[in-house]
Amino acid sequence: MSWVSSEAVAILAFLLPGFVSVAVFHMFTSHPRPSEFERIVQSFIFTILVHANIELLLWIGRLLGRKSLWESQFEILVSVGVAIVLGLIAVYLSNSDLLHSLFRHIGITKETSYPSEWYSAFHHNPDCYVVLHLQGQRRLYGWPEEWPSRSDRGHFRIAEGEWLVGDERIPARGVVAIVVPAKEVDMVEFLKDEPPEESEE
Repeated sequence: MSWVSSEAVAILAFLLPGFVSVAVFHMFTSHPRPSEFERIVQSFIFTILVHANIELLLWIGRLLGRKSLWESQFEILVSVGVAIVLGLIAVYLSNSDLLHSLFRHIGITKETSYPSEWYSAFHHNPDCYVVLHLQGQRRLYGWPEEWPSRSDRGHFRIAEGEWLVGDERIPARGVVAIVVPAKEVDMVEFLKDEPPEESEE
C-alpha cells in the first residue's frame, strides 16, 4: 500500500505543473471546461512543455557557465512558476486569436481560437450597440456592458435600454441596466451607430 501511495504522489507531483497551466487557461478564457479525461490529457501535454522549458533553461545556464539554476528542493516551485507563465501564454494566444490568424493566413486552417462563433461576433464588434431579438417578437436596443460567452447560458446586461416597437423607440426611463437571459435571445444585431432619431412632425 505504501508503494502505491508513493507512486501516486510521484505521478501527481509530475503532473502538477500541467494541472496548474490548465487551471490558469480555463480561469482566463471562455472555453468550456473539458471532461476529466480531457483535462488529464491537457495537463500531460502542458507538463511535457513545462519540463522541456526547464531543460532549456538549464541548458542556457550551462552555456553561461553557471551551475544549476535552482536547488532540488525548489524544483517544484520553479516548475509551477514556469507552468503559470505557459498557461498565461496559452491564454493570450487563445484570446487574441494570434496563432490561428497566422495559420489562416498561410492556409492551414479556417478556424479561430475562440470557443464559438457567438463569442467571435462579440469580440470583433466591441464598439457596437446591439438589438436583441427576444422570444415573443420583442426587440431590445442598448449598449451591451456584459454578455455571455455562450448562446445557451448566461445573461446580457444592457445599458441605455430602449424597447423597439415597430418604428417606435420606447426608452426604459429610470432603468440603469436590463439583465436578459441568453436563452431568451433568438438573434443579435450589431449597430455601429445609434438608430436614427424619429423625425419630429
